[in-house]
Amino acid sequence: MARAKKNVRKTGRRHPLATAALVAVGLLVTGAAYAGVSQSPATAEIDLESPATISAGEKLFGANCATCHGAAAQGTPDGPTLVGVGAASVNFQVGTGRMPLAFNGPQGMVKPEQFTEEQTLQMAAYVASLAPGPGLPETQYLQADSDAEGIASGGELFRINCAMCHNVSAAGGALTQGKFAPKLTGVAPTHIYEAMVTGPQNMPVFSDANISPQEKADIISYLKYIEEQPAVGGLTLGSIGPVAEGLFIWVIGLGAIIGLTVWVTAKSN
Repeated sequence: MARAKKNVRKTGRRHPLATAALVAVGLLVTGAAYAGVSQSPATAEIDLESPATISAGEKLFGANCATCHGAAAQGTPDGPTLVGVGAASVNFQVGTGRMPLAFNGPQGMVKPEQFTEEQTLQMAAYVASLAPGPGLPETQYLQADSDAEGIASGGELFRINCAMCHNVSAAGGALTQGKFAPKLTGVAPTHIYEAMVTGPQNMPVFSDANISPQEKADIISYLKYIEEQPAVGGLTLGSIGPVAEGLFIWVIGLGAIIGLTVWVTAKSN
């Protein structure tokens, strides 16, 4: 009888690792639930015309932007007015990390964004409520799925309207007074489209009357096409054009000639 009870106690005893296993399962479940909750606002569609969204954006604006742009976004000596810039401008500037500015300089620098997607859209909704302006681009123009003809057309439009600043290979280039046209590789289609319709920094505005939405989509498709294509023909030298290539030839070529001359002279002596 004593042995039977002892066996019962043994079979009813919890395994030493059972507690650790339960804790691990609990942590996994909790983490998964938290991830689902934390990601849902970023992926959820936000109604930019909702009073709640606009109100939330106004609070964020007042706490983070009003110092430079004014309490009513009317502008101050430290920052331009945002009345009429539209949701696209806010989404571009804040979504790329250019705003808030890290420091005063010739132009805003790309850096990790300081607000979530939801918060950025809330501020965009508030600014858009102040006056009409460029809205967020439609999803159908951001797919980079133009056919070969559309990509060719986008390439032609890019070379005519953009390459003089951004370079034919979209590698970017220097401008005056310390400013520069940024490279366009790795940039989200949304931000490329928004830049075209808002004209940040020295960039001109390309309205739908200048370049239609489908033509903008073709330009985006072209940029993504050249981004994915491997470089051919050897060293690209940064793909910044004939000036760099000519300088490289002169420096390397003259260096080789001088080196060869010195070597031949030394050998002859």
